[in-house]
Amino acid sequence: MSENFLSSLNESQQNAAKHIDGSLLILAGAGSGKTKTITTRLAYLISIGIDPSSILTLTFTNKAATEMRERAYSLIDSSAINTPPLLCTFHKFGLLFLKFHMSELGRKNNFIIIDNDDKKRILKSIDKEITTSILVSEISKYKNTLLTPTEAKLAAQLKLYQQIADVYEKYEAYLLKNNLVDFDDLLLLPFRILEKNESLAKETSQRYQYVMVDEYQDTNELQYKLLRLLCTTHNNLCVVGDDDQSIYGWRGATIKNILNFTEHFENTTVVKLEENYRSTDTILEHANQLIEHNRDRLGKKLVGTRAKGDSIKVYESHDENEETRKIIDDITKLVATGVSGRDIAVLFRVNALSRSLEEGFNRAGINYRLVGGMKFYERAEIKDLIAYFRILTNTTDNFSLKRIINKPKRGIGKTTIDKLDAKSVELKKPIFTILEEFNAEELAAIVGKKNSRTLKVFMASVMDLRDALEESKMRFLDSFEDTFDYRASFDNVPDGFDRQANIDEFYGYIRDYFIQNPHLSLEDFLNEIALESEKGELTEQAISMMSIHSSKGLEYKHLFIIGLEEGFFPIIGDGSDIEEERRLGYVAITRAMDNLTLSFVHSRFYKGKRATLLKSRFLSESGLIKGSLTIEKHSCFKKGDLVKHKIFGMGRVQKAGKAGKDFKLTINFGGTRRDILSSFVEKM
Repeated sequence: MSENFLSSLNESQQNAAKHIDGSLLILAGAGSGKTKTITTRLAYLISIGIDPSSILTLTFTNKAATEMRERAYSLIDSSAINTPPLLCTFHKFGLLFLKFHMSELGRKNNFIIIDNDDKKRILKSIDKEITTSILVSEISKYKNTLLTPTEAKLAAQLKLYQQIADVYEKYEAYLLKNNLVDFDDLLLLPFRILEKNESLAKETSQRYQYVMVDEYQDTNELQYKLLRLLCTTHNNLCVVGDDDQSIYGWRGATIKNILNFTEHFENTTVVKLEENYRSTDTILEHANQLIEHNRDRLGKKLVGTRAKGDSIKVYESHDENEETRKIIDDITKLVATGVSGRDIAVLFRVNALSRSLEEGFNRAGINYRLVGGMKFYERAEIKDLIAYFRILTNTTDNFSLKRIINKPKRGIGKTTIDKLDAKSVELKKPIFTILEEFNAEELAAIVGKKNSRTLKVFMASVMDLRDALEESKMRFLDSFEDTFDYRASFDNVPDGFDRQANIDEFYGYIRDYFIQNPHLSLEDFLNEIALESEKGELTEQAISMMSIHSSKGLEYKHLFIIGLEEGFFPIIGDGSDIEEERRLGYVAITRAMDNLTLSFVHSRFYKGKRATLLKSRFLSESGLIKGSLTIEKHSCFKKGDLVKHKIFGMGRVQKAGKAGKDFKLTINFGGTRRDILSSFVEKM
């Protein structure tokens, strides 16, 4: 029976699927049949008599777990399986483990799992000053790098991180008191239990004699250490992944887990899956050329199984409007020849680039869907700005005023807003009119003295901006930012880069609108985008539009990648990792099956103004254009990063500078400053 389903695999896939004992690294290139190989291996183990209940397969998503289970069961007689193998996400495994063993921590197993919204509410109740998203991100980082509140305090030298460590300590106390666990605890607590209870670690390891892990390049430090404990009594760990597709470093994934797998687990067998069944030879040739510029990789080369295919097109445009027109022309021709919209996609590195595409597609009547993200005008920061501008053109708009009265934060809470809303209903007057007509004492009687002063300042700022708008529409935007610092409010937010890029794109679009239509008003602009955002979306036959991160695991016959300019793709500076950016380029190119078009422009809106741009180094590195850009490799370390040294422990980077091929870091280790080369520390 086993030979039947193994016969559909190529030689490398068969070698991986038939491997039984000992550690195994399946290095699976893009489009090389990764899922087919690992599910066949699961079926093979069961088919040769290995107890299914002794097999544990871990994934990152429920969807992946379900697909693997269905595919593995379709290969064998699943009706004969009495106890099925455990195939689930890392976090589901942690939940099941805690239900049986939470008592090891002196806690009851009737704990409650809190979601992200619950987590935010709890953190906000502990500290109202620090932006909640920063607290959520930093505390999650601490947990996934096994940092206790005490250790976080020792590593904190800046006031902000000292405050965060204090909040972390109080947050953990709150969870313990109320027997709550957050998402990160589903991995951290099982690790703590197994780490301190050697007999339980052995018992658990003996229960799961064969462990398999999908997408191993996306694991973090905590997941790696948990796997080590699950393999306490054996070395039967099979991981499948691709170091060249490790693109989630910003989310905590550690590429070193897959790069160092053969060092972490003795006598590892490495099987490379290099035959690609997705893309033409031409596409693969350029993808291989690009990724070969990375130093931190295990090394493999995709080999095509299809025809050479068409040449890759590179579009050079003056600006984003010309870029959009060229793509629309191509898509229109494809659809006219009978190509389904489902087979076409447009990718971008920076989400803000979707704005010009969306505008162009709407005007051309092209049906599209934004995969894994919100349409431009539905993004929270853009809706905030629209609400601000609506107030400037119409002070009777209570809905918009209530949205932005505390954005950026100025201490006006829901209770105050509710009081103003009630007074507005009582007097049948807009809230803004009340703020304008009531003197400070009268307003204080409603909302208190402190809020009264804040609201009067806010109201005066709006009135000043209304005057500025009348004087000059072009200078008005600068005055707006100077007054409210809205863009700056995202400086230290985890997704701040994308949000600020969206804001810059929006500002730039308004400037361009007024340049093109000097006789029109801000109100005209708001009415026009309202009509754009209200256009319906029909998903059937829709062209897909998405970020490169959202495209991982997908494939399209006809693919367009836009924004190939330095600063947009790759993103450079601000702590970006050029090798991860290059891996993103590799992922993007290998989504294409038949036809690929890459596009760059000479001019694009950037930081609210039109800027001249250089074409991306990736175009020359992939061999698509002649010549290359000699650009200094940027450090993947920046001030404020949390790092770990094997002797000095945890520390914070205070300064990063180039030192030959390496980077010299000035690091504060619990109050002691040391200069350390970056190759001797690990970014947490």
